[in-house]
Amino acid sequence: MSQIDELYQRNYDRHPPVLAPEYKTSVLRSPKNALISLQNSLSEITGPVFGQHELGRLDNDLILNYAKQGLPIGERIIVHGYVRDENGLPMRNALVEVWQANAGGRYRHKKDQYLAPIDPNFGGCGRVLTDENGYYFFRTIKPGPYPWRNRVNDWRPAHIHFSLSGSAFAQRLITQMYFEGDPLIASCPIVRAIKNDDAVRSLIAGLDKTAAVQLDSLAYRFDLVLRGHRATLFENRLQGKA
Repeated sequence: MSQIDELYQRNYDRHPPVLAPEYKTSVLRSPKNALISLQNSLSEITGPVFGQHELGRLDNDLILNYAKQGLPIGERIIVHGYVRDENGLPMRNALVEVWQANAGGRYRHKKDQYLAPIDPNFGGCGRVLTDENGYYFFRTIKPGPYPWRNRVNDWRPAHIHFSLSGSAFAQRLITQMYFEGDPLIASCPIVRAIKNDDAVRSLIAGLDKTAAVQLDSLAYRFDLVLRGHRATLFENRLQGKA
């Protein structure tokens, strides 16, 4: 690969197919023709830029950022880890956005009709910027599993949705984090669409008692890797480098 390549070639052995018949909604929304690769524009490989002034004081505290008349119900946890590029370098000031169901497995969304109650003190979303080392953390309530209309008695494992924006729009990653030891992971049609065992393991956060808060919260470690780590050369230097 030459030095001016913007991205490493995607490893298709690690990514699930667009069409996964067992995951039924993928049948309706998967493209029928092969995707076309397009050259990225300058704006796609040099932005966006985020700053701490754009975030609120409680944006990374899902336990408190929606609480009104008390604290949300459920198991209190900390999720933390590092965001890096594929070369292992830290992704500084990457925006990490998260959203999830509450402890009963219900989202605060008008189209979620699951019979579990809505928690009046839990909004289920937050965001945080990574620091100079690519590190992030947030507090939340461990989400519950919930049934979904895929096959008879299909249940989604407990999970948290992640959206990450690195130093360029082309580096955005949307994924889900699962919890170590959840027996529903193995039978989930969405997870089963991924045929690479290492890729599946990369979506499972491990229990990290070294980061737990005594008598308060357990912790889970979840590291993420963004593509687009080899920035385009500009004026004989890498973008963002002095």
